[in-house]
Amino acid sequence: MPFLHANRLRIAYDEFGQRTDPPLLLIMGLGAQMIFWRDDFCRGLAQRGLRVIRFDNRDVGASTHFDSAGMPNVMLIATAAATGQPAQAPYLLRDMADDTAGVLDALDIDRAHIVGTSMGGMIAQTLAIHHPARVRSLTSIMSHTGSPSLPPPRPEVLAVVLAPQPTTREEAIERGVLTYRTIGSPGFPFDEPEVRDVVTRAYERGYDPAGTARQLAAILASGSRVEALRRLDVPTLVVHGREDPLVAFSGGEETAATIPGAEFLPIAGMGHDMPRGIWPQLIERIAALAARA
Repeated sequence: MPFLHANRLRIAYDEFGQRTDPPLLLIMGLGAQMIFWRDDFCRGLAQRGLRVIRFDNRDVGASTHFDSAGMPNVMLIATAAATGQPAQAPYLLRDMADDTAGVLDALDIDRAHIVGTSMGGMIAQTLAIHHPARVRSLTSIMSHTGSPSLPPPRPEVLAVVLAPQPTTREEAIERGVLTYRTIGSPGFPFDEPEVRDVVTRAYERGYDPAGTARQLAAILASGSRVEALRRLDVPTLVVHGREDPLVAFSGGEETAATIPGAEFLPIAGMGHDMPRGIWPQLIERIAALAARA
C-alpha cells in the first residue's frame, strides 16, 4: 500500500487507471475506509478515462490517527451545536478538506474531479468552498449542507449507532454488518458476504471507534455550509437515495437547491449505501459530469 504526506499527516492511498487521464478523487464517509469504494466501482470509473484515486481519511484505516485527542464527548458537542453555542472538537471538516488538498499536492495534481459520499460529501463541499481552484467538478452523494433544520436519522438507525461499543473482533464485525443492513438500500439486494468481507478487512486494517467519534465531532462542530455553498461556481452533481434512513432525502434536495446550477439525481430504493445495482447509472453520471467540466 502506498503512502503520501499531506497536511503533516501520513495518508494511505491507491489509484486506478492511467496517470495521464484526468484525476478523480474519491472521499469516503464517517468511519469508512477507502476500501468501501469497491475495486470494481473504481475500475468502472477508470474505464471511462479517469485516473481514480482513493485514500483513507485521517483517523481511519492506515492513515494517521489522532490517538492523543482521546474520545470526544459527542453528546456535549451535539448539544452545543444544536443550541448555537461554540462546540470544541479535535478538528473540523475544514481540516479534513485541507488534508484532501494536501493529497492533491503530494500527487502533483493541480485540479481534480471530486466525489464524496456522506461525510465525504461534506468534505468535498468544504474543499470546493475553501479551495475552489482545486475542484474541476463536485459530486456530493447522500450528504447534506450542515443545516441544523434537517431531520435526524430514523430511530432504528440511532438504536444501532448509539448501542454500546463492541468489545471483541467478532462483535465489531457483526456490528458492522448490522449497521450496513440497517442503513442499506431496501430497493436492492443486501449482499451480506460482500459486506462482511469489506467490514472484516476494514477491521484488520485499523479498527478505531474513537477515531470515528472524532470525525463525528468534526461534522457536528463545523456548522452550516448553506451560505458558502450558495456562492459556489463549479459543475455539481448531487445524488441521494429516496429511502436514506441516516441522512434524510431532504438533505440531498437542499444541497442541490443550494448549489447554483447543480444537477440532482434522486435514486428510488437507495438507502445510505451504494449497492451494485446503482453503479452503472452512478458511473455514467459522474463520468458525464467530468467530461462536461
